[in-house]
Parts: sequence; structure tokens; C-alpha cells
Amino acid sequence: MAEILTLKNILQEHTVEGELYRKLEDEWVLCYACGHRCKIKPGRDGVCRVRFNRGGKLMVPSGYAAGIQLDPIEKKPFFHAFPGGNALSFGMLGCDYHCSYCQNWITSQALRDPAASALPEFISPEKIVELALVYKSPVLVSTYNEPLITSEWAVEILKLAKAYRIHGAYVSNGNATPEVLEYIRPYVDLYKVDLKGFDDRRYRQLGGRLDVVLDAIRMLKEKEFWVEIVTLIVPGFNDGEDELKGIAKFIASVSPEIPWHVTAFHQDYRMLGRGSTSVKSLQRAARIGKEAGLHYVYAGNLPGMVESLENTYCPGCGTLLIEREGYRVMRNSLVDGMCPGCSRRIPGVWK
Repeated sequence: MAEILTLKNILQEHTVEGELYRKLEDEWVLCYACGHRCKIKPGRDGVCRVRFNRGGKLMVPSGYAAGIQLDPIEKKPFFHAFPGGNALSFGMLGCDYHCSYCQNWITSQALRDPAASALPEFISPEKIVELALVYKSPVLVSTYNEPLITSEWAVEILKLAKAYRIHGAYVSNGNATPEVLEYIRPYVDLYKVDLKGFDDRRYRQLGGRLDVVLDAIRMLKEKEFWVEIVTLIVPGFNDGEDELKGIAKFIASVSPEIPWHVTAFHQDYRMLGRGSTSVKSLQRAARIGKEAGLHYVYAGNLPGMVESLENTYCPGCGTLLIEREGYRVMRNSLVDGMCPGCSRRIPGVWK
């Protein structure tokens, strides 16, 4: 616990007054950076543990990154944006969820779990954007922790990046509010939502609410973000036939052109008693997605093992457009974002 308190003290010294909040009576504040909409009294934190009330002002993270890394954009995963390109990824610390199978728990749970050992690296927005320019990255991605809760810092960086025509992206749990999406929209073009299932009871076990995420996905589409959705298929948790059908039908009702990635679970963090997701389970989920009318369904985390489910095909004529193996693009036949076989426009951010 002493280590957590020390880290918390360090982080509290690297904060600024937030913008995504409203002042209430008696120096309480209402934060609306995420769907929890925390009402926070003086001296206390929000659910995320990194946004806190100091004397009637909401203080939020600023001036550091807990990780900076150059990734293939397919790793995020975005399959309909700059195929084969780089994405410079940066993250901070903290999360508004506490998923027992979190694959980024070292950063997301750093203020809850003494075993999480991530430390901040103090850095300026200018330096992060400079790195993106050096590595010729067309995209800067806020990821590794939940980006919604550090949106003021992300916007500071992405606003600067936009001047260099670098696209902003979020890799998020989707626990968003209308206010935060309006706030980030001028600077964020790509948004990946981790839709964790279709059962509200299980969602609450992770720290969220299903209806908030579904509303956020609808809003993202309405506000014309480029949206891709990922569901980590966890055996015995969210892999039931009805649940997968519910997810697929919902996505199709928003737009059949939203890509849906079904990805394989491996044992991590506190969920160590379950087996890994099988190839057959991913293929079954992909079949359900296609039967629901989705045009683009992908299977991930098992490179080279899922046959054609890593590739992009034209939903009109069936032409192979983008061939992949894992995070590698082997071939890209798109012509100005269109199918060379039938000239159908393929949705995405291609250049």
C-alpha cells in the first residue's frame, strides 16, 4: 500500500485543472469524463483514482506517459485505417474499470494493485509529437490505460499533432459521455471500442454498465468517428451463442460496415483458471457476425490459424482486398479506397 500511496503522491504533483467537469455546492464537483459521472467531494478521488477534487477544483493527469511505443496499426487493432502503417501509442495510468482479465493491468490498475509496477515518464506534448514525426507515424493513439479519463492530456497532444496532419485515435472501453465525445471529436478520428459482452450483470462485475457503452457506440457513429469494435472472447464468460448474437445484431443495427474483431483470450492478471480461446470458438463468433449482416468480421490473436478471417474482402464481389497475417499486411489491392474488382467504396480511413 505504501508503494501505491507514493505513486499517487507523485501523480498528484503532475496535474492541471480539468475541463470535463462542473462545480457543485459545498466545493463538490461532477466529473463527466466517463460514464460514471462521479460526484466527488473535496479531498477525494473519482472511481478512476486519477481525477480528484482539490479545494473545489477537479484535478486531472498531465505531463507524463506510462508508456510510449511504435506499433503496427493492426495491433490496436484498426484494420480499416492506414493498413501496414505505424501508430505511435502513448498511455497514462489508471482506469474506470477493474477487469479481472485486463491485458494492460500493469498500467490500468497501477493505483489499485501493489503488484502493478508501471511508473510515469515525464514528457511534453511537443516531444511525443516529435517522435511521431520522426517515425513517420500517421496516427497517434491514446491507449494502455483508459483514455477517456485522461482526455485533457490526450487533447493537448492530439491538438498539436493535428497541425502536422497526424490523426488522433482512442483505444477505449467505450464508457463515454456525450460531453467527452464532443470534447475530443475535433482531434480524434479513429475510435476502437472494447465491447466486452452483452450481459449487463457481467459488465457490472468489470466496473461498467452495458447501456452506457451501447449508447456511446451509437454516438460515435453519429459523430462520424471511424469506429471499430473488439470483443475478447473469454471461455465461459461471454462466449455463449445468445450473447454473441446480441453483440453482432447490435453492431449491425448501428451500421453493418463497422468492423467487428473477435479476439482470443489468454490467461492474464486475475483470470487464470480458464483455458485460452480456441480457433473454433473464434470461427463460430465470426460466423455469427456474418449471419447478422456484418460486412467485415475479423478474428485476431491467433495469427495464421484462422484461415481467411484476418483478411479484408469486398462485400460486393468477394475480391480479396487486404491480405494479413497477424499484424503484417501481405498485400493491399485497394485503389483509392475502392475495390478494384467492382469499384465499391470500402469504408475506412485509407490515406
